[in-house]
Amino acid sequence: MTTPDRGPIVLDTDVFSADLSDTALIALYEPIIVGRPAFVSFQTVAELRYGALRRGWGDARLRKLDAKIAAVEVVHSGDELVATYARLRADWVQIGHALGQREHDADRWIAATALRLGIPLVSHDRVFENTPEL
Repeated sequence: MTTPDRGPIVLDTDVFSADLSDTALIALYEPIIVGRPAFVSFQTVAELRYGALRRGWGDARLRKLDAKIAAVEVVHSGDELVATYARLRADWVQIGHALGQREHDADRWIAATALRLGIPLVSHDRVFENTPEL
């Protein structure tokens, strides 16, 4: 994904957390994300905290995660985001897009965040490919 726009972006969990686990993704997405205001969905924060708990991260690694989350704007749910999410799911179910499926609930929240803010989503997840409106 390339873009000449250097405006704000929403980071999907995979890209946001790349420096915690995947050095190949860092190199791929660094030119796109460095120097741009970044937002993450509350869903991304939940996924990261769950993953850290499940993997039994120690205090030092948890502090690194907390600092990383503190450095971006976390978008929490509210009436407008919930309405966007519901409309998108209905639309995607109707057209048969994968994001309408139950197992992509987390991905829908992240996509709805980007669409609600009207800014690009940066992700390495193929489920977002060929997504109307996104």
